[in-house]
Amino acid sequence: QVQLVESGGGLVQTGGSLRLSCRASGRTFSSYVMGWFRQAPGKEREFVATISWSGGTYYADSMKGRFTISRDNANNMVYLQMNSLKPEDTAAYYCAARRSGSSEYVHWGQGTQVTVSS
Repeated sequence: QVQLVESGGGLVQTGGSLRLSCRASGRTFSSYVMGWFRQAPGKEREFVATISWSGGTYYADSMKGRFTISRDNANNMVYLQMNSLKPEDTAAYYCAARRSGSSEYVHWGQGTQVTVSS
């Protein structure tokens, strides 16, 4: 079982930066593929980025070059560095985990709100 807790959200101006953190409980953290998703009001949840246990990353096209996902397996942490933020990045951001070899994210955090003002 993995429990995820996000932090680091807040209010930022257009062009600003934020770093989101996700702390995971459980001794098998390094075996999970970790991902970030987001959901804006009235919209469906959207994939942001994912990182494998070994550090391989994949991003949604709209985040490439602006967002960076990273992980610290020794401390059970996942990060999302967000630069050049735009008002359309405003959303609740969620950390999620899935077993390597599975396509389903089965563990989710409670989310952290990011608001980008114009």
